[in-house]
Amino acid sequence: MILLLLIAAVTLVVLFIKQRFNYWKVRGVPYANPTFPLGNLWGTGTKQHLSEVLEDLYFKLKGNALFGGIYFFINPVVLALDLDFIKTILVKDFNSFHDRSIYFNEKDDPLTAHLFTMEGIKWKNMRVKLTPTFTSGKMKMMLPIVRDCADELERCIVKETAGGGEIELKDILARFTTDVIGNCAFGLECNSLRDPNAEFRTMGRDVFDLRGLGFVKLLLTQQFRTLSRALGAVTLTPSVSKFFLKTVSDNIEYREKNKIERNDFMDLMIKLKNGQALEQGSTDQQLGTLSVKEVAAQAFVFFFAGFETSSTLMSFCLYELALNQNLQDKARKDVLDTISKHGSLSYEAVHEMKYLEKCIYEGLRKYPPASNIFRTATQDYNVPGTSLTIEKGTSVMIPTLAIHHDPEFYPDPMKFDPDRFNSDQVAARHPFAFLAFGEGPRICIGLRFGLMQARIGLATLLKNFHFKLGTQMTGPPKLEPSSAILMIKGGLWMKVEKIGA
Repeated sequence: MILLLLIAAVTLVVLFIKQRFNYWKVRGVPYANPTFPLGNLWGTGTKQHLSEVLEDLYFKLKGNALFGGIYFFINPVVLALDLDFIKTILVKDFNSFHDRSIYFNEKDDPLTAHLFTMEGIKWKNMRVKLTPTFTSGKMKMMLPIVRDCADELERCIVKETAGGGEIELKDILARFTTDVIGNCAFGLECNSLRDPNAEFRTMGRDVFDLRGLGFVKLLLTQQFRTLSRALGAVTLTPSVSKFFLKTVSDNIEYREKNKIERNDFMDLMIKLKNGQALEQGSTDQQLGTLSVKEVAAQAFVFFFAGFETSSTLMSFCLYELALNQNLQDKARKDVLDTISKHGSLSYEAVHEMKYLEKCIYEGLRKYPPASNIFRTATQDYNVPGTSLTIEKGTSVMIPTLAIHHDPEFYPDPMKFDPDRFNSDQVAARHPFAFLAFGEGPRICIGLRFGLMQARIGLATLLKNFHFKLGTQMTGPPKLEPSSAILMIKGGLWMKVEKIGA
């Protein structure tokens, strides 16, 4: 009897899996053949980055269909293939796709319940609250903090190159952005550039360390979110959660007790905690106040979304400028001419460096740090112009890296060419052919800040140093497979020479 029950159970499981793996076939959607148990995720996190896997699937399925069908484990997933369809998902019919397919657990893992992962009305209210913190006026107030950190970056590289030889720049750039975010989001001198093992830098490494079972756990919790919450699954290590919660709590208590104001992100968050309007006519008070845990969660997402993405962007830009010396010279001239005109690295000067800006955007095009966009159908959705329905709860993947590498939109896509972002070329392209920051109501809220710190960091480096590829940098840079974002595997090794030394 036990044997018969076991056979029956196995048979039912096999039939269920076969039915799941026929999901796209019976609906007449072009699909990639899955294999149990990973579906179309074989090699992800070990041999290839997720964005590379999706890029391969994108080019296999792209044709006349608006989207293709793929599988994450046994779950059917929509892979968007058409730019007009992507525009519909992100903008026109946003109300049917306003949530991301990202796992969070507000009860057991409170730092994960932040603006990037929040859903529904909670997300909308938080977005309204936080939007005034990222205006151009607020960026101007934070610029001196970023510039001071850039000066420390210059001193750090001078020290690191004193003995000659090659240096690994990726970690140094991550230490720079850690210091920037630590100052702006937490009001703390992190001193990562002076001490590579400073606590903030250590915690930053831990957040993105997905080696071993970490990457598999991340995928599983995202694909089985309801079950994961029921089981109390957490994605952050206890030491990281404890550190950030204590840091924010102590910071708030100290500032309020001593009436300290620094014109930084934490100042703005404290005002929200206390129900104070950030700008005249704001509706913040109508939306309620924030708890200390909510403040900590928003400060945490500012930290992890800001330091690694910007340092990665700067790394890839420097790699390409070192590979293309003529472009490096042109970018340096843009920086030096603009600083000479303005007299300093002011807010106005930073935004007038148009060729440097094009280099940054081309870096974001070729190596978008956030290389995929996640959405979930929040209700059954009838795809316009078809008889197809995307069922409620189905994940939608928009493969940013694949779109940015599509020769239909960018001829010779692996060539680094900042002139792609000349105004005439931008105007001639489909507006959704560039998705480095997302689009629509959930476009990256911190894009101004991220671009500002990348501009200031790169301008400082190009003004003071000349970069050549190190002997370890042979061939195109390989991506770290298990990283949550695009990251150079093995680091960025450079020969760096001080200009005028």
